[in-house]
Amino acid sequence: MKTAIFWFRRDLRLADNHGLYRALNDNAHVLPLFIFDTNILDQLEDKNDRRVDFINQVINSLNEQLKPFGSGIRCEYGDPVQILEKLITELEITAVYTNNDYEPYARKRDGDVTRLLSMKGIPFHSFSDQVIFEKDEILKNDGSPFRMFTPYYRRWITALTNDHLSPFPSLNLLHKLVSSETQIPSPESIGFRKTSIAFEPVDFSGLAISDYDKYRDKPSFQTTRIGIHLRFGTVSIREAFRHAEKNETWKKELVWREFFMMILWQFPHVVNEAFNKRFRSIRWENREDDFERWKSGNTGYPLVDAGMRELAATGHMHNRVRMIAASFLCKHLLVDYRLGESWFAAKLDDFELASNNGNWQWVAGTGVDAAPYFRIFNPEEQRKKVDPDNQYILKWIPEYGTSHYPPKMIEHAFARNRAISRYKEAIGLI
Repeated sequence: MKTAIFWFRRDLRLADNHGLYRALNDNAHVLPLFIFDTNILDQLEDKNDRRVDFINQVINSLNEQLKPFGSGIRCEYGDPVQILEKLITELEITAVYTNNDYEPYARKRDGDVTRLLSMKGIPFHSFSDQVIFEKDEILKNDGSPFRMFTPYYRRWITALTNDHLSPFPSLNLLHKLVSSETQIPSPESIGFRKTSIAFEPVDFSGLAISDYDKYRDKPSFQTTRIGIHLRFGTVSIREAFRHAEKNETWKKELVWREFFMMILWQFPHVVNEAFNKRFRSIRWENREDDFERWKSGNTGYPLVDAGMRELAATGHMHNRVRMIAASFLCKHLLVDYRLGESWFAAKLDDFELASNNGNWQWVAGTGVDAAPYFRIFNPEEQRKKVDPDNQYILKWIPEYGTSHYPPKMIEHAFARNRAISRYKEAIGLI
């Protein structure tokens, strides 16, 4: 039987899935496929990685949804190119469909897959699904990419139409999916362990989006927690933006995500070095003990420490606290922002390369539209502003206010002056 493949990746849902809709609309028989990619999994040192468990739960949920249609997701474990080559020998594959991914590894992987399929005479179709506008759709008048968010946002809003937010009716065509005999591997069977994470579908009616601007800087309030769902595509970005009309601040947060994805695509060097070449020669201290105290939440600055402990315990950290903790690492302690970026990448449930890199470089003052190098947040003043009653701090630091809580590892005034001096030195001002 001639069969097309739809390859699930960062789009783990059946509803409003662009690539899945195209595959089902174009073909009579479609095999749903997910690959546990060893090129990614082998890089994860922590075998308690919550994200692997999350993906496993989502795939099982999708499988249950497909049972009434006599279908199920074929799961494979290994290198995607080798897996697809194997499937080509087993099945009469007519085409492979998927959705675009913009990260460097994904670009290389998709290039390798394209070459393999081309040699076999099999077309490879990839569609826009993670973002509203593709990497090169929002550009300046001269065709060059934006480097500042505000003009990008204005152009983005001007270009937006209702058609961009219309859902793809993939649910109406699920009867075209064929069955699969493979079992979904458990986390343990691929070298990982069960964790405390629990997948729950997004319920927008339960998210206080309309009040987002009022509580987004209050770490004691729970935010929308939609990041992990956008990261793995368990919710449609089009649906998210339809709800974003309730709050301009929340909408801007979603557009920042697209802005950083565009930056990653247009300037892939940001993965390894500062976007702004003026700051590539900062003389970092990179003291291992300082880095360890930051990671464990024992700096003596309670807002920083509460955030780092929340991250260790839950895989989440409030967005405002992320900014304060990141700033403290690279400016107070003069630890290379790339070390902090890597730590967040390993620990955050909602880790997304473009946003993680973009936000770290923003805080460090090295990225696009970044905070000026001389803007150095005072963690104590920030604590008074965002957690005046210490609700958040006491939740994560029960010993706060006792002799068991460590003193400040560095004084703010000293750290601020030292950081400004190092940044000036890097750009030749001293």
